[in-house]
Amino acid sequence: MEESKLQDLLNEMTLEEKVGQLTQVFGQPYLDDNYEVTGPMSFLAVPSELVPVAGSILGASGAESTRKIQDVYLEKSRLKIPLLFMADVIHGYKTIFPIPLGIGASWNPDTAVKTAKISAVETAVSGIHVTFSPMVDLVRDPRWGRVMESTGEDKFLNEQFAEAFVRGYQGDSYSDPYAIASCVKHFAAYGAPEGGRDYNTVNMSERQLREDYLSAYQAAIDAGTELVMTSFNVVDGIPSTGNRWLLKDLLRDEMGFEGVVISDWGAVKEMIPHGVAADEKEAALKALNATNDIEMMTFTYHRYAKDHIDAGHVDEKLIDESVMRILKLKNKLGLFENPYRAASQDDEKDLIFSDAHRQTALEVAEESMVLLKNDSVLPLEDNGQTVALIGPFAEGEDMLGAWSWKGEAETASSLHASLKSALTSGNVLYAKGSAITETTEEWMEEAVKAASEADVVIMALGESAEMSGEAASRSDITLPQSQADLLKKIAELGKPIATVLFNGRPLDLNTVEPYSDAILEAWFPGTEGGEAVANLLTGKTNPSGKLPMSFPESVGQIPVYYNHYNTGRPAEEREEGRYASRYLDVSNYPKYAFGYGLSYTSFDYSKVTLSSDIMTADEPIEVNVTLTNTGKRAGQEAVQLYIRDLVGEVVRPKKELKGFRKVQLNPGESKKVSFTLSEDMLTYVHQDLTKQADAGEFDVFVGASSLAEHSGRFSLKI
Repeated sequence: MEESKLQDLLNEMTLEEKVGQLTQVFGQPYLDDNYEVTGPMSFLAVPSELVPVAGSILGASGAESTRKIQDVYLEKSRLKIPLLFMADVIHGYKTIFPIPLGIGASWNPDTAVKTAKISAVETAVSGIHVTFSPMVDLVRDPRWGRVMESTGEDKFLNEQFAEAFVRGYQGDSYSDPYAIASCVKHFAAYGAPEGGRDYNTVNMSERQLREDYLSAYQAAIDAGTELVMTSFNVVDGIPSTGNRWLLKDLLRDEMGFEGVVISDWGAVKEMIPHGVAADEKEAALKALNATNDIEMMTFTYHRYAKDHIDAGHVDEKLIDESVMRILKLKNKLGLFENPYRAASQDDEKDLIFSDAHRQTALEVAEESMVLLKNDSVLPLEDNGQTVALIGPFAEGEDMLGAWSWKGEAETASSLHASLKSALTSGNVLYAKGSAITETTEEWMEEAVKAASEADVVIMALGESAEMSGEAASRSDITLPQSQADLLKKIAELGKPIATVLFNGRPLDLNTVEPYSDAILEAWFPGTEGGEAVANLLTGKTNPSGKLPMSFPESVGQIPVYYNHYNTGRPAEEREEGRYASRYLDVSNYPKYAFGYGLSYTSFDYSKVTLSSDIMTADEPIEVNVTLTNTGKRAGQEAVQLYIRDLVGEVVRPKKELKGFRKVQLNPGESKKVSFTLSEDMLTYVHQDLTKQADAGEFDVFVGASSLAEHSGRFSLKI
């Protein structure tokens, strides 16, 4: 439809029809002629008068269902404005990829593009037009369950993945029927709740918000994301969904977002328990005036928007602007010409969970896993040895993780079967040993027997899928006690032990590391997780993942992250004496640092060279290093570039990631790796909230992790 005709359509709409476009409902009323919601879920009942005017549907899927809903709706609709279908497709639709934190551990944004493209194909043929992804919230507290949806603790890494996910979902053009619209979330600073408790208060200065938390949202906006979802938390004491400064002044006017803003589930009405709205009527007023376009799964707009317009509390022009943004999105997607878009039962059969999609899931899972420790145990040799595979994830446990909406745990590859297939000349003994949170004497005895007969033991341990994700915060992020007891019991046998961890967050590994000769972090690896783990354990694939988030030495250190500020009494400079910024009982540093990850080969970094020791606005600096594979296996290394601004107007982090390259090398091969540093990469938010660079000296670090040593120094001249 020509955009000029959208205005004609808007002019034809009644106020009721306009407000309907601003309301998202679920699809059941369109599928059930006798639709009625009673009992505990009665608050979700869709008012009957909303059914023919609602603008979008949440959670419906499948070509048959979505086409039927669209048909029923269009039959009832006066102006025949098609519905938008939206859903949470976070790390795959039916083909499930590693959790986003695992994808971030690949340190390869191309993996995000590939997974998003495949997710878009499977989603589109199922009749869905919008996914509520990517989540780009910066996270520093692993107690928060939703760290599994993020790509970690660093804003630069998050920016790269935010842009990649948006490109993958949306493609180059909506002329591609398999492209879908992305919705970046959660705006803003949802990843910084006090105590790591979901939905909790976020309290930070505006300078910190701008310095650390906004840039990944901006990257997604610059990449063209069509929607932004509000967060559940407060920003400067005001819930995001009703925060006009946040949504209008900052997001729209300053950050340049021109698309649709949608609340998270029920967030408009939640302003009442937050204590900033006395009732639904006031909640609707605040959200409308904040320019929140779509209300998800509550109906305060439907009930009270007209009253506010009649009373002069809301300008109808605001309503018109919101409706026009929604109409433009529907028009971009071509829904006026084809309201079903790519929904096709035939294509569902051909494309969903296809062999090609599963192969990509395998490759991404392999690249996401991080080898944390290896005392000459891995890779396993296929030399006739006996391997004992023990633990709840050896077979049967859900390896897909939270937010795997349409994924089926039973379709995922089994670690037990995959390891048996990989070790053709050996013997693989299996024992459960423990469930996630409980064990029995019989299970323990079976595990001890299997381990005692083995040459090497593989322990497959971790969290259940329900222990991370939304509403899954944990104050204790150690391994569940039953599994810790099992591991300790097996370790008493003195056999070499490699532990594989399946989890959705960084864990406190004090009950794991002392009893493991090797540790492989597998995250929740998705559909092909079992085969991917087996390939890494046996060396068919060389691990190349790097941590996107620090693993604490103790939960009491949290938040512990690599790019922290120095203090006036840094422990490193006061090694003697009590009065320094340190704990009495644990170090200041994580057990496994951001950017860390081992390989089955070894890499040597040459001395770093700078093209100049002076940078100006017109003369950037090139940073060069030669990387050599000094081991006996081909492998990939994520070469990382960090800087430190030695003196700033405000305190600067001890290190900041400014670049990375994933490099593949054969044994004995060398490759020059170059980075360009320019003045704009040195800018930061000053006390007056302007963003600029300061003249002065900067240190450069290049290496295999955030532990990289000092490599060079240059000065910025302004």
